[in-house]
Amino acid sequence: RPGQGSRTIISDVQGKGVQVCRNLADEEQRAQIAVEACPSLLRHEIDNWEWLINDVPDCLQLLSELQAMPHGAVVEWPKGERLRLRGGPSGKSPLYLKIKQRRQWFELQGQLHVDEDAILSLSEVLELIRKSRSRFIPMSDGHFFALSQDMYQQLDQLNSITWQDKEHLQFSPLAAPFVLDVTRNAVQIETDAGWQDLERRIKDSETYSPKIPSTLQTTLRPYQEKGFLWLSRLAHVGFGACLADEMGLGKTIQALTLILDQAQHGPILIIAPTSVCFNWLDEIDRFAPTLNVTLFGGNERKKIINKLTSFDVLVTSYGLLQQETELLSEKLWQVIVLDEAQAIKNMSTKRSRAAMNLKSRFKMITTGTPLENNLGELWNLFHFINPGLLGTITQFNKRFAGPIEKDKDRDSQKRLKRLVSPFILRRLKSQVLDELPPRTEVNLKVALSDEEAAFYESLRRNALAKLEAQQTTGNRQIQILAEIMRLRRACCNPSLVSPGISIASSKMAVFEQTIDELLANRHKVLVFSQFVDHLTIIRHFLEDKGINYQYLDGSTPSRQRKARVDAFQSGQGDIFLISLKAGGLGLNLTAANYVIHMDPWWNPAVEDQASDRVHRIGQKLPVTIYRMITQGTIEEKIVALHRDKRELAENLLKGSEVSDKVSVDELLELLRNKHSPLDNP
Repeated sequence: RPGQGSRTIISDVQGKGVQVCRNLADEEQRAQIAVEACPSLLRHEIDNWEWLINDVPDCLQLLSELQAMPHGAVVEWPKGERLRLRGGPSGKSPLYLKIKQRRQWFELQGQLHVDEDAILSLSEVLELIRKSRSRFIPMSDGHFFALSQDMYQQLDQLNSITWQDKEHLQFSPLAAPFVLDVTRNAVQIETDAGWQDLERRIKDSETYSPKIPSTLQTTLRPYQEKGFLWLSRLAHVGFGACLADEMGLGKTIQALTLILDQAQHGPILIIAPTSVCFNWLDEIDRFAPTLNVTLFGGNERKKIINKLTSFDVLVTSYGLLQQETELLSEKLWQVIVLDEAQAIKNMSTKRSRAAMNLKSRFKMITTGTPLENNLGELWNLFHFINPGLLGTITQFNKRFAGPIEKDKDRDSQKRLKRLVSPFILRRLKSQVLDELPPRTEVNLKVALSDEEAAFYESLRRNALAKLEAQQTTGNRQIQILAEIMRLRRACCNPSLVSPGISIASSKMAVFEQTIDELLANRHKVLVFSQFVDHLTIIRHFLEDKGINYQYLDGSTPSRQRKARVDAFQSGQGDIFLISLKAGGLGLNLTAANYVIHMDPWWNPAVEDQASDRVHRIGQKLPVTIYRMITQGTIEEKIVALHRDKRELAENLLKGSEVSDKVSVDELLELLRNKHSPLDNP
């Protein structure tokens, strides 16, 4: 044992007596240096300078560390040498590669020179790596050759992006960045013009830095500028992109900046849920007024498509994508944006198949939840933006989905992450906190279904007819306000006006989508409505989904009110349902960082007070406030009052009183619809 035992040793060497004087301190020091040069030993227990290592890869790792010691090490095998490492101690065996373009794919050949006596084809090496799952590649009779950790990871990644076709390996151009990593370890590489052109474009993209379009009518935050640059570089090469920032970080404005940069080269197609289409129209009008935007619909759809050219943007819904697949697929678009792209996550739907038929020079998707249920959803999203990168669905299931979901294979998970990470950009609010305003307000527009819109329009016309017939009666303001109240309740849910009606609520559908995304990202949410029976509907919805929540309205006793607030603050419940008047004052609910106003209130100051339950001292996270507004209804006019008629909005209603500053004509104007929800596509 090093540093132990007698200082003097007498022994017989070839028939002669030999006496050796040991330097015990030096022995122990040298032994310690040897141990420090072999970090793999630190993973095993030491027993008086002895280690018991049962795992073959661990033994091979130790051998490679001993070989790499600066002054070498003598290894004795008392029972005969059972393991032998071939190749250099660095694990950098010479690699020779050959790459040629074959139509839409590239062909890859190669050889690995283990030593003077052994040369393996690249296909053989990849097969051995698949079997060994280690950087130590078995050969025969206990012989192994060691790859450097860097080369092992790169070759292992090749297994994720290549497939065998007869005698050669093939890979998609989208996998070129990973193949480039391998080529940097090659001592010799032979390529053709197709590969050289792609390599040049990839390298050019690394330094490509376009300026933010001067026509963008806003200032991007630093992380948004990085998002635009990332999108631009992928578009420069022709690779697709998944912008997966957390909700509220401005995915739309980043995509819109990219659209402005690309619009000169051809028409743009934006596909979004129906309710979000109107947000796109508003954002383009506000931040990119030089673009010519059209909402797809009407009777002359083919004519609309045919006349599109540079600087034209077509916004359409997923429903119309499915209806007009052939028409939309005839056009070569410069950029296609799928907003809330989880809408095509299911590969078996007509909507997904329609999206796959679209042609574009650059495809991007935005989603706050790129993976909701299973890895097959991720495959389908990537099949849209970068088809072929993840192989066929059968190959994907064999290489990734099966091992990860069934076997919890962390290595497969790491390989998949390395493969998709260059094409996904996801930032959380907590990561860019310093770059965010303390408070962000977003209007979520909701498009009514045809049935819902017809129901609303019938109520509106009946209200006007009823009021016309009652012109001579007193309390006219009260009568008008009662009819306005019916319309506002109908915007929330038709059943609030007509109990038992079978028409589904579009606002409820948008609420469900929003809540699902927020809860998936572990946020806590306050939900305000001035209608208690509307909150009751939401309560039943949450209970059906098994979502834990807290609740209070004006009838909640003060003692229970405090108990429920304390429970929410301590983590009991992800959602707090609150009636606007009951929760507008006196509550501290900083456990939440999202607020949803289900229906707009006349006086924006009342909404601000409710939102301040979250946005107050003690809040550590950025706060996002959503207002759900039905398109083409009385709710839009209320929001317009916030902006255009501040005095009217602030004084229309105070508590239950009617402001005498509001005339009958002004109230009637709210009932007269210049834009009906029936006009929406």
